[in-house]
Amino acid sequence: MAGYYDIVLGLIPVALLGITAALTVVGVSLTAAVPISATVAIGVIGHAMFVNGPVDSVEDAPATRPRVNSE
Repeated sequence: MAGYYDIVLGLIPVALLGITAALTVVGVSLTAAVPISATVAIGVIGHAMFVNGPVDSVEDAPATRPRVNSE
């Protein structure tokens, strides 16, 4: 089963190519359609990095040792 980040990796080229093609068919010039679709792709990447970012679970985090005072 595909995870969230697998879907994100698939959506990036779909956003770039699909939205560009759709906007071009509608009548938007190619020089305007590419930046618009790139903005959507950047939004998908930004969501994956900052809104739903990968984090280590508490069980997976390395154990920290307490500091020893060397006085």
